[in-house]
Amino acid sequence: MSEFKFPTEEVELPSKGLVYPEDNPLSSGKVEIKYMTAKEEDILSNQSYIQKGTVLDKLLESVIISKININDLIIGDKNALLVATRILGYGKKYSFTYNRKQYDIDLTELENKPFDESLITKGKNEFSFTLPNSGTLITYKILTGNDEKKIERELAGLKKLNKDNVPQLTTRLKYIITSVDGETETKKIREFVDGYLLARDSRAFREHMAQTQPDVDLTYVIDSGEEVSVPIGLNFFWPDL
Repeated sequence: MSEFKFPTEEVELPSKGLVYPEDNPLSSGKVEIKYMTAKEEDILSNQSYIQKGTVLDKLLESVIISKININDLIIGDKNALLVATRILGYGKKYSFTYNRKQYDIDLTELENKPFDESLITKGKNEFSFTLPNSGTLITYKILTGNDEKKIERELAGLKKLNKDNVPQLTTRLKYIITSVDGETETKKIREFVDGYLLARDSRAFREHMAQTQPDVDLTYVIDSGEEVSVPIGLNFFWPDL
């Protein structure tokens, strides 16, 4: 039987590869992926993957041709690969429901967010920000797949201790922030987040990250003029599921 060769496409990462070490293949700023096949549809319908919450990671592992570790990807670059995979697999038209109304969008019109490249030291995933109210200087990183898995494990452990009070926001901030006024010790960072991070500063910091992090612009303006975020989940690939 002759060998079938499937077409591939190169995806431009929103980060342009600037946040990855130079010895990491992701530093090229591009990832090659193949078109989806029936094999990937099997992955999307795998109940074990769905229950574990790993189905989208398994999908990317299957379609990515480049020799990369998907756990190294920052979330914005991962979003770009998911959007590209969806377009190659099922086309550019995508429908989603918001407040019981259906909206149809063209996924090829989604663009990468502009970001200030001067904020990045090439090859280093670290940024700085001065909290506007306390004046505290912090450094922070963009979370990767590895970080997300560590957060999930910690939250699962906290949920076992007290299922009614799981501190999701502060737990994430403890992984995002890498130093406080030059102090890099994990214990000190956690103490700062729990006891000294003002709500006003926390909000300002989150807004700063949302505006400056490389990502796909998933915002969509609905009829009322409200901006909503295009949802990326299992239904993003296979609405029938």
